[in-house]
Amino acid sequence: MNTIRLGELNVNRLGFGAMRIIDNDDIWGEPSDRKHAIKVLRRAAELGVNFIDTAESYGPHTDEILIAEALHPYPKGLVVATKCGLSRPRPSRWDADCRPEKLRKDLEGSLKRLRLDRIDLYQLHTVDSKVPFEVSVGTLADMQREGKVRHVGLSNVTVKQIEAARKIVPIVSVQNRYSLSDRSSEAVLLHCEKHGIAFLPWYPLGDGAALSVSKVKKLAEKLKASPAQVAIAWLLKKSPVMLPIPGTGNLAHLEENVAAAKLELSNEDFRSL
Repeated sequence: MNTIRLGELNVNRLGFGAMRIIDNDDIWGEPSDRKHAIKVLRRAAELGVNFIDTAESYGPHTDEILIAEALHPYPKGLVVATKCGLSRPRPSRWDADCRPEKLRKDLEGSLKRLRLDRIDLYQLHTVDSKVPFEVSVGTLADMQREGKVRHVGLSNVTVKQIEAARKIVPIVSVQNRYSLSDRSSEAVLLHCEKHGIAFLPWYPLGDGAALSVSKVKKLAEKLKASPAQVAIAWLLKKSPVMLPIPGTGNLAHLEENVAAAKLELSNEDFRSL
């Protein structure tokens, strides 16, 4: 598996998005089968995945607790990235809350739940219109200076916001929605490429939409692969800074997704998509 750099960290270019181990639409509460969720996390590590992405808002808190239960003490080289800045007053709500006091509370909670002294990659989950962006990013910079955060990342941002953040603290990753079927963050991806910032596409399978594209299905048939594997292989070929994090709560899907790292698309097949 090829690798990618996150600051001084080196991780395999196919990560695991842990959100979906909570297998309900609202990502709320416990997974339907806790033992199975633990198995999925452990199997991801066994398959060579050494980058796991989560957030304190998944559950809320449940996702981080499960990761620690499944994998702590963490295997050498495993990077667990988490996110801050969302409030979950009830299952259907994902409210931006990037006030410094909320971000600090999120960090202390994540450190405790993940059983860590320092988060390797701490990401601002969203931009809060009620809080100056520079204040939120500045709080993460302070956390880094305090030694509680190794690297800082952003999520759901524009090029302008990345540039503003980089004046405050080094940014090693950006996580925006991106897939074969949703390329609205193309400008952000190109900006990351130019500056050597890892780009983590969330919903890398387009919430399933990318898998129903007829060209994807035809190519999957031709390559004796699954549509999901083709969609992931396309992302890996699209840019050297791409770090896909497909998520699932299903063991078979996990194995299928990880195997996509070995699928190489020809230039012709890539262009056809």
